[in-house]
Amino acid sequence: MLPCDLGSKPKMAKSLLNATSLSARTKLLHQVGVSLYNTSHGFYEEEVKKTLQQFPGGSIDLQKEDNGIGILTLNNPSKMNAFSGVMMLQLLEKVIELENWTEGKGLIVRGAKNTFSSGSDLNAVKALGTPQDGVALSMFMQNTLTRFMRLPLISVALIQGRALGGGAEFTTACDFRLMTPESEIRFVHKEMGIIPSWGGASRLVEIIGSRQALKVLSGALKLNSEKALNIGMVEEVLQFSDETKSLEEAREWLMQFVNGPPEVIRALKKSVCSGRELYLEEALQNERDLLGTVWGGPANLEAIARKGKFNK
Repeated sequence: MLPCDLGSKPKMAKSLLNATSLSARTKLLHQVGVSLYNTSHGFYEEEVKKTLQQFPGGSIDLQKEDNGIGILTLNNPSKMNAFSGVMMLQLLEKVIELENWTEGKGLIVRGAKNTFSSGSDLNAVKALGTPQDGVALSMFMQNTLTRFMRLPLISVALIQGRALGGGAEFTTACDFRLMTPESEIRFVHKEMGIIPSWGGASRLVEIIGSRQALKVLSGALKLNSEKALNIGMVEEVLQFSDETKSLEEAREWLMQFVNGPPEVIRALKKSVCSGRELYLEEALQNERDLLGTVWGGPANLEAIARKGKFNK
C-alpha cells in the first residue's frame, strides 16, 4: 500500500529521482535547446545562418494567448507562405521562445491568408545549389523541427489551402493535423528531383505507416481532406474553410486536450516524447521522473481534495 502522508511525497520523489542515473539519450531529451547536429557532424550553424540571412521575405509570427495556447503563423502570402531564408531563421527563434514559455500548453500552426505553406522559397533553393548546401540546410531544418516536435506543448497544424513540399513536412512535426474541406497536402519532392529533407519522410512513416508513406511520397499524391482522413494523416476535417472560423474551430478542438494545469499538460507531452524517442527502459525511467514533478503538487493535491468531497 502506498504511503498516505502527502507531505512526504515531494521528499520521497526527490530521493527516487536520484536513485538511478539517467542515460545519455534521456539527458539529451531533458535538456532544452539540444539539437541533432553540431560541428562533430560537419554542421556549422552560424555559417548556415549567415547564408540564410541573404534571402529575406515574409515572417514567422507568434501570438501567445492567456489560455496557454499559442498561434504560430507562417506569413509570406505573396509566395503561398513559402519559407524564405529569414523565415527559417525566425522559425528557430520562435521555437526557442516557445521552449521558454512555461505557461504554454498548446500551439496552433497555420498559414496566413487561408493557405498553409508551399515549402521553400525557390529563390533560396536556386542559390543553394550544391549537395553541401542542401545537406547543411537539411541539418538546420531538421534541428529546428526536432526541437519543435519536442516542445512540451500539444501542437496541431491547421491546414488551409495547400501544404506542399516543406510545408507538408512541417505538418508532420505537429502532434495533430486538422484540414479545412478544400485543403490539400502534397509531398511534391519527387517532382523536384529530391526527397524530403526536413525530416518529413521519417515522421510520415510514424504517422501513417511505411506502406502508405511510400505511396504518398513516391506517387507525390494529392491528399485532399477526405483521403488524408481515411489514411490517418489528419484527425478531423473541419466544418469551415473561412480563415477566422476555422481558426476558432481548431482552437476549440485543441482545448479538449490542453484543458488543465500547464505543469500536468507539459509533463504528459514530455512523457509521450520519451516513449516515442527512447528505448522502453529509458522511457519508463523518464516517465517515473516526470511523475515526481507533479505528484504531490498543487494540481494533484487539489484533485485529491475534490475527489474526497465527491466520496462523502
